[in-house]
Amino acid sequence: MADLIVNGGKPLSGTIVPSGNKNSALPILCATLLAGDPVRLLNVPDITDLEKLVGFFTAQGSRITWDRAKGEMRVDHANFSAGGLQVEMPAGMRSTVLLLAPLLGRMKKLIVPANAKGCSLGIRELDPHLEILKALGAGIARDGALTLTLDGRYRATRHWQDYMSVTATENFVMAAVLADGVSILINAASEPHVQDLCAVLNAMGAKIEGVGTSMLRVEGVAALHGGTFTIATDYHEVVTFLALGAITGGEVRVERSLPHHFDLITRSFGKLGVVLGHEGTTAVVGRGQRLVVEPPFTPNLLAKIEAAPWPYFPVDLLPCMLALAVRARGEIHFWNKVYEGGFSWMPELAKFGAHVVTCDPHRVIVFGNRPLRPAVVEAPYVIRAAVALYMVAASIPGRSVVRNAGIIQRAHPRFVENLRALGAEVEWTG
Repeated sequence: MADLIVNGGKPLSGTIVPSGNKNSALPILCATLLAGDPVRLLNVPDITDLEKLVGFFTAQGSRITWDRAKGEMRVDHANFSAGGLQVEMPAGMRSTVLLLAPLLGRMKKLIVPANAKGCSLGIRELDPHLEILKALGAGIARDGALTLTLDGRYRATRHWQDYMSVTATENFVMAAVLADGVSILINAASEPHVQDLCAVLNAMGAKIEGVGTSMLRVEGVAALHGGTFTIATDYHEVVTFLALGAITGGEVRVERSLPHHFDLITRSFGKLGVVLGHEGTTAVVGRGQRLVVEPPFTPNLLAKIEAAPWPYFPVDLLPCMLALAVRARGEIHFWNKVYEGGFSWMPELAKFGAHVVTCDPHRVIVFGNRPLRPAVVEAPYVIRAAVALYMVAASIPGRSVVRNAGIIQRAHPRFVENLRALGAEVEWTG
C-alpha cells in the first residue's frame, strides 16, 4: 500500500471543491438494482470502493459507463444475470453488505459465506442485516454458508433495531420500498448519507416518510423507475480540509458545503479554539486559529467531544478532531461510543511526541501543545485515522512518512492533488 511522504510545517491555504459522498454513492449505486430503467448519477467520486462495485455489476452483465473526469455514471441493469451467485464481500469493503437486500429481491436466492468480518475499528456483524431480511419475509438457512431465499416480494413488517446501524437501515429501505404493504423501522439511522439514499429512492418512485428521524415509514410500491440523480457533497471531506487549514495555520475555503449539517460540528471545532464560518455554501476556516481548548462551565470536568450515531458528532470525523487536539493548548476527553478499536492507533501519535492517555477502548484524553517532531508512522486500515496522522505530520516542520496511507484514496479521490493546490509538499510513494 502507498505511503505519504510529508514535508510539513507549511500553512495550507486556498479553495477546495469536495467530491461526492462515498457513503452516499455506495448505497445509491446498489439501489440502482431496484430500478426498472437506466439510472444516471452525477458528482460520482472516483474511489476504489465504487470500482469494485462497478466490476461486480459488469461481471454479471450490467452495462455501466463512467466518465471519471466529469463524475458521471450511467447504469443499466437490463441484462443483469447472476443465477446461483455466491455473494463475496470484497476485501476491505465491508459496505458491499448493502447488496443483500436488492440482490435477494431480484434473484430470490443468495448463498452468502458465513464469514462476518471486521476491520481495524472492530467487528462488523451480519446479524442486523439478516434479522431485517428475515422480518421482511426472507428465509435463512445455515449450513456452513448462509442461504437466503425469498418467495415473491418482500412482505411489510415492523422492526425495531438493536442499535442505529447505517447499513442495516439502508438495507431495510431498499427491501421495504418494493414490499407488499407498509413497513416501519424504529431506531433507524439518520446520517446524511442515509437521508441521501432515501431521497434518491423517493425520486425513483418510493414512498419513504420520516427521513432524517429515528423512525421510517415505508409504503411499498409496485416498481421503481430510473432517472438522473446527483450524489451529495461529502461533508467528511469538507471537515477534513477545514481541519487541515486550522492545524497548519492557513486559511481554507471549501465550496459546495452543506451548512445545515454543521451546527454541532462547528461547536465541536469551537471546543478546540477553531472558528468555522459559512458564506452561503462555502465553508471557511480563517488563518491563525487560537487552538486553545475551551474549558467547560461545569467545574472538575474536562472538555469533551462525544461521537456516536447521527445526530451526535460523526464518529468518522473524531480522528480529525483528535489531531487538532494534539496541537491545541489544554486537555480534552474524546469518547467513541461506536467502535471498540477506534483508538488503537494512539501509539502512532506518540511517535510524533503527542501525549495521549488511553482510558479504555472507547475513551482517550489528549494533553495538547506538547513539543512535536517529525516521525515515520504506520496508518491503520481506517480512513480518517490515516488522514489524522497526515494532519499532525503536516503541522510539524520536517520530513515525516505515513506508511500504508493508501486507504485514504477509498474516500478522497484527489487527496494529494488537493493538498498540493493548498501549498502542501506531499507525495505518494510505493
